[in-house]
Amino acid sequence: MEQQQRRTIVTGALLLSNIMAGMDGTIVNTALPAITSDLHGLQYMGWIIATFLLGMAVATPLWSKFGEHKGNKQAYIIATSMFLVGAIFQGLAPNILWFIIARTIMGIGAGGMNTIPFIVFAELYENLKKRAEVLGIASACFGTASIIGPLLGGWIVDALSWHWVFYVNVPIALVAITIVSLFYKNVRMQAAGKPVDYLGASLLVISLVMILVAVQLIGTTSGMVVAILMIIGLFLLGWMAKVDSKAADPIVPSRLFKNRELVIDFALFVIIWGSFIAFVTYIPMWAQGILGLSALLGGMTQIPGAVTNFIGSELVPVLQERWGKYWIVTCGAASIFIAYLGIMIGGQHTPFWLLLVMGAFEGFGVGLVFNILQINVQTDAELRDVPIATSLGYLLRILSQTLMSAVYGVILNQELFRGVQAHHDITLKMLNQLSNAKTAGNLPTTLLPTMRTILYSGYHNIIVAAVILIVIALVLVISLGWRNHCQQEAPTALDKFKEPESKSVIR
Repeated sequence: MEQQQRRTIVTGALLLSNIMAGMDGTIVNTALPAITSDLHGLQYMGWIIATFLLGMAVATPLWSKFGEHKGNKQAYIIATSMFLVGAIFQGLAPNILWFIIARTIMGIGAGGMNTIPFIVFAELYENLKKRAEVLGIASACFGTASIIGPLLGGWIVDALSWHWVFYVNVPIALVAITIVSLFYKNVRMQAAGKPVDYLGASLLVISLVMILVAVQLIGTTSGMVVAILMIIGLFLLGWMAKVDSKAADPIVPSRLFKNRELVIDFALFVIIWGSFIAFVTYIPMWAQGILGLSALLGGMTQIPGAVTNFIGSELVPVLQERWGKYWIVTCGAASIFIAYLGIMIGGQHTPFWLLLVMGAFEGFGVGLVFNILQINVQTDAELRDVPIATSLGYLLRILSQTLMSAVYGVILNQELFRGVQAHHDITLKMLNQLSNAKTAGNLPTTLLPTMRTILYSGYHNIIVAAVILIVIALVLVISLGWRNHCQQEAPTALDKFKEPESKSVIR
């Protein structure tokens, strides 16, 4: 088989990862109300989201290093297998603890399944234009799966049960694993033969777990416990940095943070991804819990964003010829800001159609931001650092989502507990039932307006927190874009000022 054909087949298999990622995100968000209602876990919403992202966060740099030492082929196969096993056991979950553990395993696998393909794309497509096209196709696959996910997830929840939403990944994962096993050959293993930085890896994992658990426990345990866990986590993170500064093959090379452009890319990823996770997680729940719509209609809130995400991603190569990266990111962040602003203006009585329209703004903004920053992370990094920069960018995005999901969960829990304390005829179990359109019909009609107001208070505060983040991103990127513009203009003016003297010298 020709190399070109083999590369195309492998690319197609790796794109299945984007399909699974897009499918899992939207299909699970659609099923969350039914899951939390059935397993009595609304108060564990933050854990359900955070543990999956936690697994992805702590595993992502480890999968990257595993690929450098043992090969990206082996890394992808093992990671996707873990994703598959986690999905199956989630479907079999009899209680919320089982479900959360299985979701953590799935998240660990997702950390490699989602990041290794982007490393391989940089390896297979050295031409940046061709790589951008592949990234556009990856966005298309993600977007298409994101469109199918809510519809399929809503139908499965309404017609069958939420357990089945996790089984749809099984055949896709098996096909991807089989094709990569047969057709992909490791191109290079940059760290083969070098000593593995086990101490640095262990310190990274433990420190991240400590920090993320501390964030998740805010509001549910004493401030002293939270502070101790946070201090220990930060101490271990500093220790890891010291260990890695002397390691032959560090988990996270310190030289990455000396690259100004790369650091800016990372910072923008962190801020914007921490903001937009609120929209994709809580808007489907908003539609079901506050508007009283079905799981299918709740999932449909994600469809406009999936379509415009692809449009925004495909526009990047065109806009890149005319604008700098900061102005493209500004446009994307502004679009996300408009999405949140529309929801805030609509308030508790935001109609379903407005949720759809604002979802379109959110998706368009994310499509613009992701594509331009993903390309720049790989081009701003040194060639030897492309794999770790790619995985670190992914780690920081997921870490941001994990932290903010935990924060959003705390915000929601505070409002739920406050509402239950203020209205003694309302229980947390009733609010769990309200979040699922199937069980909401069993609740006392007279209490529905009050319960929906309690839910709205929690969702509204989450939106406010997300808006603060996106405003910070806008201020940062606009200032950077303006400074770059001024720096580009200044040399031009100087050249014009010196032009007569240059001509006289030539004469």
